[in-house]
Amino acid sequence: MKLNLDLLKEAKNLKNYQLPQYDPASVASYTKQHPQWMHFGAGNIFRIFPAVLCQRLLDQGDMETGVICCEGYDDEIITRCFRPHDNLSIAVTLHTDGKIEKEIVGSVSESLTAQHDSDRIREIFENPSLQMVSFTITEKGYAIRDMQNEIIPAAASDMEKGPEGCRHLMSQLAAFCIARYHACGTPLALVSMDNCSHNGEKLRSSVLEIAKAWLEHGKISADAYAYLSGKISFPWTMIDKITPRPDELVKQQLTADGFEDIAPFVTAKNTYTAAFVNAEKPQYLVMEDSFPNGRPQLEKAGVYMTDRDTVNRTERMKVTTCLNPLHTAMSVYGCMLGYTLISEEMKDPDIVNLIRMLGYQEGLPVVTDPGILSPKAFLDEVMEQRLPNPFMPDAPQRIATDTSQKVGIRFGETIKNYVAGNLDTGSLTALPLAIAGWLRYLLAVDDELRPMEVSADPMKDELQRKLAGIMVGKPETCQNQLREILSNAAVFGSDLTANGLADKIICMFREELEGAGAVRRTLQKYCSGSRQ
Repeated sequence: MKLNLDLLKEAKNLKNYQLPQYDPASVASYTKQHPQWMHFGAGNIFRIFPAVLCQRLLDQGDMETGVICCEGYDDEIITRCFRPHDNLSIAVTLHTDGKIEKEIVGSVSESLTAQHDSDRIREIFENPSLQMVSFTITEKGYAIRDMQNEIIPAAASDMEKGPEGCRHLMSQLAAFCIARYHACGTPLALVSMDNCSHNGEKLRSSVLEIAKAWLEHGKISADAYAYLSGKISFPWTMIDKITPRPDELVKQQLTADGFEDIAPFVTAKNTYTAAFVNAEKPQYLVMEDSFPNGRPQLEKAGVYMTDRDTVNRTERMKVTTCLNPLHTAMSVYGCMLGYTLISEEMKDPDIVNLIRMLGYQEGLPVVTDPGILSPKAFLDEVMEQRLPNPFMPDAPQRIATDTSQKVGIRFGETIKNYVAGNLDTGSLTALPLAIAGWLRYLLAVDDELRPMEVSADPMKDELQRKLAGIMVGKPETCQNQLREILSNAAVFGSDLTANGLADKIICMFREELEGAGAVRRTLQKYCSGSRQ
C-alpha cells in the first residue's frame, strides 16, 4: 500500500485504522477558496495534535475546512513528507499498556513552503475568511535578537528594507499581515502553540518590533501599524504532548500492515521525520479565547478555551510543579546511573522516590492551581502513565540539555513560593537533592566513576570552571566552590545562600562525591521514606 488519497478508496485494507469521516479532496477544494485556519511549522507535533484536532471537527461536522500548513525552515518536510502522500499522515498513539491506535489524518488541505510559495501565502492572508494562523516553530523561531540582545542580521536587514522580500519568518509574517490590512482590513488571530512561557507575547513582541522599525523608516503607514497592534490578537496557549521522533518499531508495524513508503529519513537540515508520527495518548491545549474574526469550535475537539490568566496558571502548574521539575531531576540522576530511557528510569525505585517526593510532598503544597485541571490528577497521570510508557523512546540525555536555563523556573519558583508563604525551606529535601545532583552531574563522571558526556548547555563551560578542583572520590576537595554558583539568582531565581538551602545542597553534593555508588546511596538516604 502507498499512503495517498487513492488508498482511502480501499478501506477494506485499513480495517485497523481510523479513517477520515469526510472526503479530504472535497474539503481541500473548499478550503482553497475559503481558508479558515493556517499553520506554520509542519513538524511532528503539528501532525499528531493540531491537525488531528481539525480532523475531529471535520469528522463531527463542526468544521467545513481543513488546515493549510506552511513550513518556514525545512522545505523537505513538505516536499518529501507531505506532497508525495497527498498531504496525508499516519498518527500512531502509543499507550502504556502496549496498545497502539493508528489513524489516517486527512485534514491538511494544502502544504506550502515559506521560501517558494509566498504569493499563495499572501493570497491566503488577504482572504477575509481566514480566522487564525497558528505556530509550532519552537521558541527560537520567534527570536529576532541573539544572546547579547542584538538584532540578528536577517531581521536587521528586513527591518531596514521594509515588507518586500523579507528573509526572517517573523518579518514575513508582519508583511503578510500588512498585506491583509491593505486587502481587507479584517482582524486575525496569530496563535503560538509552542511549548514556552508567554508564547503569545513572544510572537507579538517580535512582529511589532519589526513593524515599528518599518514605521520609523517610513516603510508602512501609521494606520498599518495600528492595524497590527490593535486588530491582530496574539492569544497565549499552553501545549503539552510528548512527541518523540519516529520510532523504528512503529515503522516495522506499519510495514507489516502493508505500507511501502513510510520509512523515517533525516533531511539535509537534520530533521528526523517520516510519513507517520508516534506520540503518547495524553495531550493538553489550553488557549486564551481571543479571536477577533471568529474561530473553529476548538472546544468540541477537547481544547480548553479560557482567559489569559488561566493559561498562565496552567503553564506554571506544568512547568514549576507537575511535569518539568520531575523531568529535570530524573534526567541528571538517570545520566549518572547509566540510563538511556526515561521509561527504564521509572523502574528504579530510588529515582521514582525522588520525583514522587519532589512532586507530591514538596510541589503540590505550593502548586499554582489553574482551576480547569486538577494538579493532583495531572501529576498522577505523569507518574502512572506518561513517564513509565515503555513505548516512548525519550532519553534523559536529551532532557538534561540546557539545564542551567531551566532550574530557575523548574525549581526556583517552588523555592520562591515557600519563602512567600512563610513556609520552612529547611523542610525541602528532594528539591535541594535535585540541585545537588545537577551540580554533581556537571563533573562529567558517572556513579561508577566512568567519564560521562554532559549534555549541551550554554553555561556548561563556565559552571565547570567554577567546579574546578572538586574530585569525585575526594569530598574534601569541595570547599567553597559551590557558594558562588548557589548565590547566583540569575540561575536559580533567588540567592540560595540567603534562603537557607545552600548548606543542605553542599552537604548532599559532598555525600555524592564519596566514591563509586555514592550517588545512589545518597538518593536512598534522603528519599527512601517518600510517600504520595
